[in-house]
Amino acid sequence: MSRAFVKEPDGDSVQDSTPEIPISPHPNLVTPRGLKLLSEERAGLVKERSRLKASTDKIAAAAELARVERRLRYIEKRIESAIETNAQDAPTHVSFGCHVTVVDEEDRETVYAIVGEDEASPDIGLIGHSSPLARALMDLEVGDLAKWRRPKGDLELEIVAIKASS
Repeated sequence: MSRAFVKEPDGDSVQDSTPEIPISPHPNLVTPRGLKLLSEERAGLVKERSRLKASTDKIAAAAELARVERRLRYIEKRIESAIETNAQDAPTHVSFGCHVTVVDEEDRETVYAIVGEDEASPDIGLIGHSSPLARALMDLEVGDLAKWRRPKGDLELEIVAIKASS
């Protein structure tokens, strides 16, 4: 085979073989806050991409540029597929976008907000709507018990309050 038809990498480019960021198979529900965060991240990535493309050290910037462009493609797909959803003003059952207060078997009270996957941050009580905890709580009402199946053992939670996100 002639080498004339084989694409050789440019001398100043780095081949990026990193796979694309996987897209969740779940519906892309987002809160208004979540959509705003995605839009802000996109704006930051566009700015960063411009800075990297303008860099005089193309070889040093190439790997970072590939990472930024990969993340930008992911964010743009998430924004494009976003289904903006808001909780009802006075929810009577646990649903996407609401805050739910639960009490565990040791009387510890915790508040969770059920949000989109990209907005989720369990450490601060933001749980993704497709997470096991959110699925255990969905559609329940105040006074109902939820069984959260966890690898370290099931935990029973009583729902004590439900309110719309502010």
